[in-house]
Amino acid sequence: MGIFNSYQVIEHLPRRYDVLNESKEEEFVDKARVTIVGKINSPVTIKKGYKVSAAMFSVASSTLRRSFNVLAYNRTFLTKSLNQDDVVTVWGIYNSKTNGINMINYSKGLIGPTDKVKPIYSLAQGLEQYNFQRIVKRCLEEYKDKIYSNVPFYYQNKYRLVSKYQAFNYAHFPLSMEQVRQALRHLKYEEALMFSLKNKLIHEENKLLTKIKKEPIGLDVCEPFINNLPFTLTEDQLAACNEIIEDMNDSSLMYRLLQGDVGTGKTVISFVALYANHYRGNQGAIMAPTDALARQHYKNALEMFKNLNIKIALLVGSSTQKEKDEIYHDLEEGYIDIIIGTHALFTKKIKYSSLGLVIIDEQHRFGVNQRQALLDKGKDADLLMMSATPIPRSLALTLYGDLDITTLSTYPNIKRSVNTRITYPDSKLIDDCIEKALKNDQKIYIVAPLIETSNDRFSVEELYKEYERKYPNEVILLHGKLKSEEKEEALNEFSFGSKHILVSTQVIEVGIDVKKATLMVIYDASNFGLASLHQLRGRIGRDGSKAACLLVVDNNDEEAKEKLSILVNSFDGFKIAEEDLKHRGPGDLSGIRQSGLPDFRYLNVIDDIKIFETARDDASYIIKHGDEKQFLYVIDKAKKLIEYNGVTKA
Repeated sequence: MGIFNSYQVIEHLPRRYDVLNESKEEEFVDKARVTIVGKINSPVTIKKGYKVSAAMFSVASSTLRRSFNVLAYNRTFLTKSLNQDDVVTVWGIYNSKTNGINMINYSKGLIGPTDKVKPIYSLAQGLEQYNFQRIVKRCLEEYKDKIYSNVPFYYQNKYRLVSKYQAFNYAHFPLSMEQVRQALRHLKYEEALMFSLKNKLIHEENKLLTKIKKEPIGLDVCEPFINNLPFTLTEDQLAACNEIIEDMNDSSLMYRLLQGDVGTGKTVISFVALYANHYRGNQGAIMAPTDALARQHYKNALEMFKNLNIKIALLVGSSTQKEKDEIYHDLEEGYIDIIIGTHALFTKKIKYSSLGLVIIDEQHRFGVNQRQALLDKGKDADLLMMSATPIPRSLALTLYGDLDITTLSTYPNIKRSVNTRITYPDSKLIDDCIEKALKNDQKIYIVAPLIETSNDRFSVEELYKEYERKYPNEVILLHGKLKSEEKEEALNEFSFGSKHILVSTQVIEVGIDVKKATLMVIYDASNFGLASLHQLRGRIGRDGSKAACLLVVDNNDEEAKEKLSILVNSFDGFKIAEEDLKHRGPGDLSGIRQSGLPDFRYLNVIDDIKIFETARDDASYIIKHGDEKQFLYVIDKAKKLIEYNGVTKA
């Protein structure tokens, strides 16, 4: 779980709270969350389905004077822990058709007045909720009178915050949801304040870094490149290009984030910036997180820069030593104008003759030190980072306070047409769609979250065998554990060869551009974040052809269906990212580290935007009055956190 000491135990908050007041009769409506208390009046049996099993039993509620059928998925162990005539409290989702409850959790016996609010933690497999709470209690006792807040007393008093120790106590052992609210007010504000202070300190330092002033240029110098393109740039793209070139003209180094939805055309904007940088006689570098994405950029660059007398090279981990040595020499001598590659671009052996612009694609996949290592190769190098995780501009300004932001919100001329549907593992729809795509000589992605076989979830190895049996000589396998050469071979075979079906993990999320791909089937779709699913879906229908994305979930998983319906009804990445973030609670970090957003422990970046804005203003005040004794400690702590993050994130 990434917990190494007792303080980290205390910091691991519940991801949600179940309030266990027994539901009233009028609350039993379809798909409502309900709680019942009663006696088990049937044996606990097992119901088996495709890829999933469930425990079944009946509970008679004395208050409501009726019985309910309880279905507990993947809880077959209940046959040993529950018996007929046991008194239980059960909470879950009500199904009006079956008069049943899809159980979320249960507790043996009646609920006492001090147990009405039940914390639910994200825990490793095999660690029970009640055991973890016992550990938390011991750790809190150990830290009594030893927990100090980073919030200055001035602001603790101003906002009437409970002490930090009390906040942790309320969060782990609440008697009411009001105590949970008071706990989170302190912990969220403290986190937002430290984050805002770090951002502002970094932004101030960045602005002090200056470069050799060069002759100002405008977008007009890029006309030879822009006119060479096989398409017309949108107004949105032209505005972004202008913003970036103006920043490159400034005497301060550029630290800019270019964000936009899948398919809004970020890559071509980065190429315009590279051309402007080349016009000034500087070298440019594009760093991508994977070989596949680096090769994709290289291929696109060769096409877009053709006839312009610009030397472009590719440097990836799988390049031969001879190729590497040649590139090292040519970069140092200035024979290469644009270098495209992976983390190989910042090895010690590389020296640039005049590095002027560094572009980092999917910037969140690189640590602070990795970005800095590449920037250190050129003291006057501007930095442009790109992210396909779109978030509202007001939120971006708060989260990326250390960066200037350019946002793309409109799509280029090709209209995307992707029909997204929720379906089930044994649905005929999957086979029908695959056969139709094969008949039309189109390419198909089959995606699963796991590489190896698991008891209750799909894996790419299992699906590969199944599809190879159904469609012999049509299927190819791709996942992260394959060697670089094997991955490249698989992608080439799928992109340009005779194989039509690629069975893969999430590695295809970025950088794969196969124009003939029109179908994607995602198994165990609820195991992916909404933003990740939207990224995956962005791989199909890229040439404007009609495409289909099938999200495969268990037929009985109502929560999954509700979550995925957002994707069915919207193709707007900003809206999807916002909904994705809304569904995350304190302690629920799954997917955040892959989404390009800071991995906050307590804050929800959508719901807590007002806390962010307050903390941002307070951080400005603290820095402005930094010589006051009450603020010296918190500024010093923020500076140490910047240094600490620089080491750990790499």
